[in-house]
Order: sequence, then C-alpha cells, then structure tokens
Amino acid sequence: MVPGTPAAMLPASEAAKIYQTNYVRNSRAIGVLWAIFTILFAIVNVVCFIQPYWIGDGVDTPQAGYFGLFHYCIGNGLSRDLKCYGSFTNFSSIPSGAFKAASFFICTSMVLVLTCIACFALFFFCSTATVYKICGWMQLAAGTCLVLGCLIYPDGWDADEVKRMCGEQTDKYTIGACSVRWAYILAIMGILDALILSFLAFVLGNRQDGLMGEELLGDS
Repeated sequence: MVPGTPAAMLPASEAAKIYQTNYVRNSRAIGVLWAIFTILFAIVNVVCFIQPYWIGDGVDTPQAGYFGLFHYCIGNGLSRDLKCYGSFTNFSSIPSGAFKAASFFICTSMVLVLTCIACFALFFFCSTATVYKICGWMQLAAGTCLVLGCLIYPDGWDADEVKRMCGEQTDKYTIGACSVRWAYILAIMGILDALILSFLAFVLGNRQDGLMGEELLGDS
C-alpha cells in the first residue's frame, strides 16, 4: 500500500475526530491564557484605582506632590513633607467633580473585571460558550469605563489643589509644569488589554458554539 494513496488515507470519520480533538485542545489552551490575562487585567485595574500616581510634580512645579483618582499628597513649600488628602469613601474630600466621575468609572471597571473572574465558577455549571460571552461583554464594558475615566480625568486639572502643585498655567487638559505618571499610562494600556480580551472571549464563545453544532451533527 503506497502512502498518500486513497487506500492509505484515514477514514473521514476518524480524521474528523482527530481534527475535533486538536481543535478542543487548542481552544482550551487559548482559554487558559485568556483567563490568566483576565486576572492580570484585574490586577492592573485595582492598581490604577488605588495608586495616587496619575500625575505628579516636575522640575519647575511650585510644590512637590502627586495626584491619583481620589487621593493626593501635596507639599507646603516650606518643607519636603507632604500632606495627604482624599478618600473614595468621602466624596467631598475629592478636589474636583471630574476626579469624582473618573473615580466612579475606574471603580466600575474594576468591579466588572472582578465579577468576570467570579464568573469563572460558572464554567462548572453553564455552557462554556455562554460564560465566555458573558465575560466578553463584562470586559468590553470595563474597557469602556476605563476610556471614560481616562478621558474625564484631565477635565479636573483646573482644580485649585492641582494648580497649587502644577502652577497657575494649569487648566483643563493642560497639565502645566506637572507630568503624567505611571498609573495613568497603565490605565490607558488597560483599555487595549480590555478590548483584546473581550474580542478573544467572543471568539472562544463562538468557537464553542461551532463545536457543539459539529457534535450534534455527528451524533445525528
């Protein structure tokens, strides 16, 4: 029997089973990577929400200090000691309405991603495709909240406390003598991460739907 001739080829049903097995194995591997990066995305969200390093002082700023979404520390010009203010549980202590709105949206993004991770437990009880799609919508919503938070945040740079640190030339969407810090950059990177993860979740969900359809056709 010569290899490659029709007689030596696998039967169609057996070839389909091998293809389906490889298909399932690859989908599971991609699903594990998706879950790992979802957890990492949640960590990024938590860090961006908590850390007060969205903007900070520069070489020419009148005062030393740094600002986060709701917590900020600023000097008094007489010493290097910084006084810290602001709490998410006390909205009146947040120096700008824009900062309050940005805090709300970033917090919502964080809650959505953490809820998505909690939904991993549904893989044991519900259709895999359904869980992927639920998580995909949550990740897309989380990314949208991140976009809104990052866009709204600079609208609060005209607050008196920010001008005190960054100079009088500071205004909405004009940072003056201050500079953007790593937490803000991390939040912007998180937007891209959310879009990629949500797209991947929808692809995996549709793959599972296709796989179930093939299994039903094979059984019929």
